Amino acid sequence: MQKGPRLNRIIVTNSVDPYENLALEELLFETQGGGATLYLWQNQHTVVIGRNQNAWRECRVELLESEGGFLARRSSGGGAVFHDLGNLNFTFLLPRGDYDLVRQLSVVQKAAARFGIETEFTGRNDLVLTETKAKFSGNAFRFTHDTALHHGTILISADMQKLSRYLAPSKMKLEAKGVKSVVSRVTNLADRNPDLNVEKMKTALIEAFTEEYGDAAPRGENAVDLERLGGIRARYASWEWRFGNTPAFNASFENRFDFGCLELLLNVKNGEVASLTCYTDAMDDTLSHRLKERLSGCVYGKRQLCERLRTGAEPDEHAIADWLEQQNF
Repeated sequence: MQKGPRLNRIIVTNSVDPYENLALEELLFETQGGGATLYLWQNQHTVVIGRNQNAWRECRVELLESEGGFLARRSSGGGAVFHDLGNLNFTFLLPRGDYDLVRQLSVVQKAAARFGIETEFTGRNDLVLTETKAKFSGNAFRFTHDTALHHGTILISADMQKLSRYLAPSKMKLEAKGVKSVVSRVTNLADRNPDLNVEKMKTALIEAFTEEYGDAAPRGENAVDLERLGGIRARYASWEWRFGNTPAFNASFENRFDFGCLELLLNVKNGEVASLTCYTDAMDDTLSHRLKERLSGCVYGKRQLCERLRTGAEPDEHAIADWLEQQNF
């Protein structure tokens, strides 16, 4: 049953650009009035991390980007998720006083039930299959004094091999501040009903939304200030937002080389090496000092670290770069 004024909106975007889609969500959040908004969107080949997460702790960043994927950071909290075109994202935007988690999730549950799939809400932010308790939807939230945002994923036919390939930290030892994801057993809804696909779920969600909240006016994705949208997109795509926003953390690298054993402890702040500690039994007692000078202030990334190490002529620094290049960050 409908509550409040009938100023509901439904926006379905055809974009698969994660930065544009997150920017549109941000713009809808900033311009949300009375009533409820349902926004449906998809990202291609993307890992999205929560606002307070360490990108390198949650995702094999270098591997993802080397394979044409995208790392994005959203404005809400919660954990890391993998998006491809077998996954559908939904966003509810409402006046703060109309926020009702059970009611919002009922829209997703009713949509799934149309395909004979029974679900339940569990934990702090998950939707799971009633029968197996396998997770198919993770949810996250953001609030201002006036507006509430609730968004989540719906795994329909996502590539689970890529999900497990990217959603894992590197083999480097990381001591990270901020939020660490909890790994859950996940499933695709199409495994329960092969007749289900993304387009059918979109239709089911729109029907369930209008049944719950009342009539809604469809709005095109271009019915917004495109110049303002472009500015927000640039921020979401920027290195500063995606990586510079990472909470401080320590990363340690350890290996045995021909010149001796080496352990590097990097103190990373705002995505850059703020300081470095080097432990080594190398006979050359200048190695530790050289590495501190070479890497301090460097952007924390495999390519950037290796480039710094190769700027000098010392073979031990080149050997470290060659080894780092083979690691998954």
